[in-house]
Amino acid sequence: MTTVKLLTAAALSLATITASPAFSQQGTNMNRSTSVTSEEIGSVSPALGRYEKEGVVGGLWARPQLSVRDRSVVTVAILIARSQTADLPHYMNLALDSGVTPKELSEIITHLAFYAGWTNAMSAVAVAHAIFGERNIDADQLPEASPDLMPLNQEGEAARQKAVQGLLGDAVPGLAEFTTDPLFKDVWLRPDLSPRDRSLVTITSLMANVQVAQLAGHLNRALDNGLTAEQAGEVVTQIAFYAGWPNAFSAGPVVAEVLKKRQQ
Repeated sequence: MTTVKLLTAAALSLATITASPAFSQQGTNMNRSTSVTSEEIGSVSPALGRYEKEGVVGGLWARPQLSVRDRSVVTVAILIARSQTADLPHYMNLALDSGVTPKELSEIITHLAFYAGWTNAMSAVAVAHAIFGERNIDADQLPEASPDLMPLNQEGEAARQKAVQGLLGDAVPGLAEFTTDPLFKDVWLRPDLSPRDRSLVTITSLMANVQVAQLAGHLNRALDNGLTAEQAGEVVTQIAFYAGWPNAFSAGPVVAEVLKKRQQ
C-alpha cells in the first residue's frame, strides 16, 4: 500500500472515531493518553511526547479494530491487573464517557478481584469511589450484591469441573471449591456485565500479567462469547503500549495458535 493510501486510511479511521457520539462526549479526554499533560511530558521527554501524540492518541486509539469503549475497558483492566493506579482515574472517566455504564465498571472491578487479586481490586475501588462521588453515581446506579443470575450452562460447567479435577486432582480442594462457587457459579453469571465483556477483561488481565498458561482456554471462551478474532488480536496490540512489548509478544503466539486451530 502506498504512503498516500496509508495516510488516507489513517485519516478516515480517525475521522470515523472523532465523529462518533462517544468521542464527542469525551471532550478532552481523548486528546491525551494519560493524566499527565502534554506540557509535562515534553518537559521531561520531547520524544515521548511525540510518540504519545502520534503513536498512541493519533495511532493506537484511532484504530477501528476495537471501539473506543472497548479500548477503554481493556486499558482499565490492564491498569487494575497491574495495580497501576496513577492513570486509572483518567481511563475510568474515559470508559464512562465512552459508553461503559457505572454498573459495568463496578462489575469489571469485582471480576478482576478474582483474576488479578483482591488487593488490586481494592486499589481500584478507592479510585472508583472518588470518581463515583464526583459524578454523583449512587447506589441506584450500581449492581445488586446478589442479583438474579443468568442461566448456567450445565454441560459446559461439568466439562470445566472435569478439567479442573484433571489439573489439580485432590491436591488443592479449596481452590477447586472456590473456583466452582463463587467464581463460575456466581461471578461469571452476574447479569450486569456481558459474558463477552467478562471474557475481554479476563484475557486482558492474563496478558497484562504474562499468565499465559490459562490464556488459550479463556481466549476460546471469549471467542465463544462473541469476541471476534480481529478484536482478540487488537487486545494484544493494546497490551503492547499499556503493559509493554515483552508482555504482548508473550501473549501473541498463544493468540495466534488459538485462532489457527479454530480455523482448521
